[in-house]
Amino acid sequence: MKKKPTDSELEILQVLWTQGTATVRQVNDEMNKHRQVGYTTTLKIMQIMYDKGMVSRVREGKTHIYRAEVEQSEAQKHLIDKLLDTAFQGSATQLVMQALGGRDTSQEEIDEIRRFLDGLDDEE
Repeated sequence: MKKKPTDSELEILQVLWTQGTATVRQVNDEMNKHRQVGYTTTLKIMQIMYDKGMVSRVREGKTHIYRAEVEQSEAQKHLIDKLLDTAFQGSATQLVMQALGGRDTSQEEIDEIRRFLDGLDDEE
């Protein structure tokens, strides 16, 4: 992935992935539900993201409407690869065991994981 989002950029992308499009004010308001972030900070980060090609924008009147140009699955893959390499020495087994062992996993999630694993077996 050539566009590697920082933690702050990832927060903004999460909002855009959820909402589709949003103004800086809308993104900032959503981020402030979780932690205090200044409007000008959000604006600056989004301008940097625009320069990097991570978001696009169109002008509507005096307002810019932003859209994510980084696919959520692409960013997730990059983050998982980085986590695997840095925290689990490349071991997917250790990552999965830690993820499932450290929290309450619903039966529905376990069933979905089983279906996924069964699908991998079918591909071989």
